[in-house]
Order: sequence, then structure tokens, then C-alpha cells
Amino acid sequence: MTEAALREILREGLATWGLSLTESQEELMIAFLEDLGAANQRMNLTAITDPEEMAVKHILDSLAAALAVDLEEGKTLVDVGSGGGLPGIPLKIFQPGLELTLMEASRKKAEFLEAVCKRLFPDGWQVIWSRAEDAGRGSWRESFDLVTARAVASMRVLAEYCLPLARVGGVFLALKGPEGAKELDDAARAIEVLGGQVEKTVPVLLPKGAGERLLIAIRKKSATPANYPRRAGIPQKRPL
Repeated sequence: MTEAALREILREGLATWGLSLTESQEELMIAFLEDLGAANQRMNLTAITDPEEMAVKHILDSLAAALAVDLEEGKTLVDVGSGGGLPGIPLKIFQPGLELTLMEASRKKAEFLEAVCKRLFPDGWQVIWSRAEDAGRGSWRESFDLVTARAVASMRVLAEYCLPLARVGGVFLALKGPEGAKELDDAARAIEVLGGQVEKTVPVLLPKGAGERLLIAIRKKSATPANYPRRAGIPQKRPL
């Protein structure tokens, strides 16, 4: 697929949501997709390898976050379990003024994220090689305006990974598929215990019949109790 065709997919998809990119932002998105595709030959970053699918199911899917939260210049965003850099890197390209932190437990993936960010961004980013539970129990606790997670875990588990990292007044945004509403119901107690309150859910249709997404925005209303998150591995084994 040509670069021009990829640009057109991005433009048409974003236009349906009232969003747009500059030409230089489009170039960065395409450069990121190239890096992601190349690195995927060496490590398991994505099961999607077709460039058109990647543009829709990775880039546009990530940018849908802008429909649910304010991506203001100067805001601090941590992308938990960032993997291949989604949604964090596309959101940083979309809003260069974000202070981006990519958090990843796999050392190889963290090294990939570091290399990509060095190429794409002059500043305003960092990569943390850490499990979310360890970061939430340490110096990163309640540090971020916005916490994002995509394709990481169920909402019951994800809430314990992410809410401890959000400052009081901040937002945890989960990018979920059609099962998101059921997961949210199951996670109601966990969200309350961890200091969160559901602010809104935004259903999104991806272009080209690529499916439905549910964006779940949870406002951090009060400090997370000191005993959360529990030790690494426990939230997955014994969800709240």
C-alpha cells in the first residue's frame, strides 16, 4: 500500500470524527507504522501486519481517545502496558504538547519504545520499564493527569493497574471492544474501592467495518487506599 493511500485512510477516518492531522503529523504516523511493522518481525508486538489494517485498527483506534478526553498541551499521560506504543505514541503525535510516559513490563518492548520515541519526538517523553503494580506502589503513584490502557487486561484488573497512577482529579481511559460494557459492570466495586467514578462511556465505530470500540473514562475522585495496588501478579490472580 502506498503512503498516499495510507494518508487517505487516516484523513477519511478522522474526518468522520471531526478530527484532522497536519501533513507532518501524517508523516510521523506513517513512520511509526513502518517502525512497528519492522520491529514486529523480531518480536511479538501486533498480530495485525497489513498496512491498511494497522492504520485503522492501531492508529485510528488509538486516536479515538480524543473523542472521550481532553488532550491538552502540558498534560501528563502514562500509557500502561504500552506494548507497541499504542495508544500513547499516536496520541503524542496528535498532541505534541502532551508529556508522554510509556510504561512497559517487557524489556525488549521498552527498548523498542525508547528507540522509536528518540526518532519521532525531540522531547516530552519517557519510557519506564516496570510493571504497573510496582509503579503504582512507588514514586509514580498518583502522578499523572491521564492514564490510558488498550488491550491489556479486563476492567477489574485494569482498574487496579491504572487508577493508582492517576492523580486525584485525573482520568483513567480504557479503550475497550464491544465487551467493554459488561466488563465495566463487573468492575463497579473495584473502581469505587480504588477511588474512581465512571464519568462517561463513548461508543465508537471504526472505519471500513473494522468494528466497535467503547471508550470508558473514569475520573479519579479520591486517593487510592494505601494497600492498592497489591503486589505484582496479585490483581490478575485475584481481581477485586
